[in-house]
Amino acid sequence: MTTPTARLAEHGVSIWLDDLSRDRILTGNLADLIATRNVTGVTTNPTIFASALSNGAAYEAQVSTLAARGADTAEAIFELTTDDVRSACDVFAPVFTATDRVDGRVSIEVSPDLAHDADATIAEAKKLAATVDRPNVLIKIPATMGGLPAITEVIGAGISVNVTLIFSLDRYAAVIDAYLAGLEKAQAAGIDLAGIESVASFFVSRVDTEVDNRLDAIGGDKAASLKSKAGIANARLAYELYEKAFATDRAKALLEAGANLQRPLWASTGVKDPALPDTLYVTELVAPGTVNTMPEKTLEATFDHADVTGDAVTGAYDGAREVFDALADAGVDLADVTEVLEREGVEKFTASWRELEQTVTAALEKATESAR
Repeated sequence: MTTPTARLAEHGVSIWLDDLSRDRILTGNLADLIATRNVTGVTTNPTIFASALSNGAAYEAQVSTLAARGADTAEAIFELTTDDVRSACDVFAPVFTATDRVDGRVSIEVSPDLAHDADATIAEAKKLAATVDRPNVLIKIPATMGGLPAITEVIGAGISVNVTLIFSLDRYAAVIDAYLAGLEKAQAAGIDLAGIESVASFFVSRVDTEVDNRLDAIGGDKAASLKSKAGIANARLAYELYEKAFATDRAKALLEAGANLQRPLWASTGVKDPALPDTLYVTELVAPGTVNTMPEKTLEATFDHADVTGDAVTGAYDGAREVFDALADAGVDLADVTEVLEREGVEKFTASWRELEQTVTAALEKATESAR
């Protein structure tokens, strides 16, 4: 009997863990998840690093070294996080090789403070890539209006990118365009396109949370019947857009020159509503050539009891459009929903970054005091 996670892999879904800590690396937990749960990559964000550094004693020795060196908070965060990502890249190196450089990927995000500053994002993305110095690292850049030109420039420099915080189909179309423009830039510079990998992280459960709150405010049976349907419909239509965008003459020319598809990645796949099946955003979004990045709770639920029956996306586009039409008829403004979610996404990561700064500042001060 194969496991549900193995069946996901058989159907073309790459499972990435949405979490990283030094404890996971040092204890062998990460290697174990690769071996037993079909995990083929890791994603990180400011929230994940804030949690890891506030809860782990594994960082104490390095923090002491940094404090003795006189490192400030920004330097310490950069060094601590890039060291973790480099180590995780090494853990995933065999997966990277076995999948012909497609998977075995580890993502690290530019500071959320830079979300609307293209030039600063480009500079930090290049610095992160050079510091981690591993071919399987992905630099996360948000799909804000400021992030779009940065995506093109960073891809154009031959750096692999995880585009994050995508909520709307319109913005996703702009992300694909930015990726293709970056590939064209890299091609013109003589860079091998085969070495550039990218994923586009489309957020799922957060869409349902915001839409469902609006449906509750509208009230009535019609609104109630539409709850918990928007996120999956949005993702399915994103996959349709992906199929069409990479079938254009422009995309085909780049693919024929060795470029890789920019795979859709389903993010925010932990269920927020306890009334919903805990594997909803996994089983309903099975499609070939996708990535599902899961918090550990969702990963374990998937391994334990997910009913993986095959492609749940490519035949469901008309139904997804019907959901969108019904939401509009009910009075839900999806364009406003996605604008709110992008703004809140940046704000949440910025708040986590502030928490991370406070944690590291306190740790440096404690280490300095202990050394006296």
